[in-house]
Amino acid sequence: MTRTARLAAALAALVLLTGARDPILVPEVSQHTVEVRQGFTGTELLLFGAILNPEGTRAGRDYDIVVVLKGPTQSVLVREKRRFAGMWVNADNTGFRSAPLFYAVVASRPIRKIVDERTAAIYELGLPSLQLSPIGTIDTAVQQRFAAGLVDLNRRGRLYQEQDQGVKISEQVLYQARIAMPSTVPTGLYTAETFAIQKGRVVASAISRVEVRKLGFEGAIVRFAEDQSFFYGLLAVSVSVLMGWMAGRLFALI
Repeated sequence: MTRTARLAAALAALVLLTGARDPILVPEVSQHTVEVRQGFTGTELLLFGAILNPEGTRAGRDYDIVVVLKGPTQSVLVREKRRFAGMWVNADNTGFRSAPLFYAVVASRPIRKIVDERTAAIYELGLPSLQLSPIGTIDTAVQQRFAAGLVDLNRRGRLYQEQDQGVKISEQVLYQARIAMPSTVPTGLYTAETFAIQKGRVVASAISRVEVRKLGFEGAIVRFAEDQSFFYGLLAVSVSVLMGWMAGRLFALI
């Protein structure tokens, strides 16, 4: 018996034993730890699972599946450049409190055909529905312009992704989705949240976690910077001063 077949059988038994009224959704990820080493060129995550009706019957015909993989969040500053006297210079800027460093959403159908705008905004389904809270009070139109700029920038860097038909449902019960993580993927803890949606309503959801961490020399530097920030800063300044002094001596000899 294959792994997916065992998963489906276990879910069916669970539904029949508990008499649950809500759908049963159990997601899984191909790897819960992504190790970033020297020469890392990116990886691909396989997110899969199954969903059954309360009666234990196959639910693939009635449900849509949306999977959201979201990376760690942090405050970011977005700058807008303008052309002045033939040069591009920094103009306006605004900050966002909690922007995800990585965000990918895959769905069995286009999201606009699965849920309405309100539901998409509540669950942050799709790039237009990302909730980016600005720092301070700014005009709504300005906020939307900077938010669109941030999304576009990360989308070009493959850190923000959206696939309208990226979830495949087979045998009317099992689903799978693939999400590519580029070589520039940030380290940290990620959440992979799967939603089962029926007639525009989220009827079940479940979360898996993925950790992206650096190993080797780069990982040691990252850990040293996080655990000993003062000494890391002191070392960085010392190295910069030393390199500047050496460059000055070299040019003096030339």
